Amino acid sequence: MAESFWLPVWLSLKVAGWATLITVLVGTVAGKWMARREFRLKTAVESFLMLPMVMPPTVVGFGLLVLLGQTGLGQFFPGGGILFTWYAAVIAGSVVAFPLMYQAAKTGFEVVDPELEAVATTFGANSWQVFWHVTLPLAWPVWLSGVLLSFVRALGEFGATLMVAGNIPGRTQTLPLGIYNAVESGRDGLAWAWVACLFLFSFGMMWLIRRLGAKTI
Repeated sequence: MAESFWLPVWLSLKVAGWATLITVLVGTVAGKWMARREFRLKTAVESFLMLPMVMPPTVVGFGLLVLLGQTGLGQFFPGGGILFTWYAAVIAGSVVAFPLMYQAAKTGFEVVDPELEAVATTFGANSWQVFWHVTLPLAWPVWLSGVLLSFVRALGEFGATLMVAGNIPGRTQTLPLGIYNAVESGRDGLAWAWVACLFLFSFGMMWLIRRLGAKTI
C-alpha cells in the first residue's frame, strides 16, 4: 500500500523536475532574446509561444501525440518510440509550463537597466559574464517566480500527459492521474491523500512566490 501511494508522488516530482529544467533553459533563452528586440512579427511569435497557456490541454496533447507519434519524431526513437513513457510526460509538462517561464523571464530581463549591462561591458566583461553577474541577479526575483510557477504547472498537468503518456500505474501515472483513477474506482481516502500532497506542494511554491514578490516591492 505504501509503495503504491508513493510511486505517483515520486514520479510526479521527477517529471516536474525534468520538465522545469527544460522549461527554464528554453524559456530563459527565449525570454532574453525577445526582451528588447522589436521586429514585425514579434506579436505573432509571442502569441504562438503563449498558446499552451490558453489552449485546452487535450488540444496540446493531441498536437504532441501527432508530433511524437510514429509518423512524426517518434520514428527516430528506438524501442517503440517515446509515447506512453515518462519521457512523454516530461515533454507534456514542459510545453504547458513554458509560457509561464517565458513570460517571467522576459518581464524580468525587460526591467534590467541596459546602462548597467553597458557599464559591465566597458570593464571587459563578455556577454556571458554580463548575463550571469549583472542581468540575472537583477532579474532574479521575477525569474525565480517563473521557475516555481513552471514547476507547479508541470506538477499538476493532467490532460496533455494523459494523451501522450497514458495512465500506467508505476510507469506514467502521476499524481493528477492517480487522483483521477482513485476517484473513478471509489478509493476516496487515497484520492484525498494525493490531493493533500499536491496541495502542500502547490501551497509551498505559491508561498515562496508571494515572498519573492514582497521583497521586490
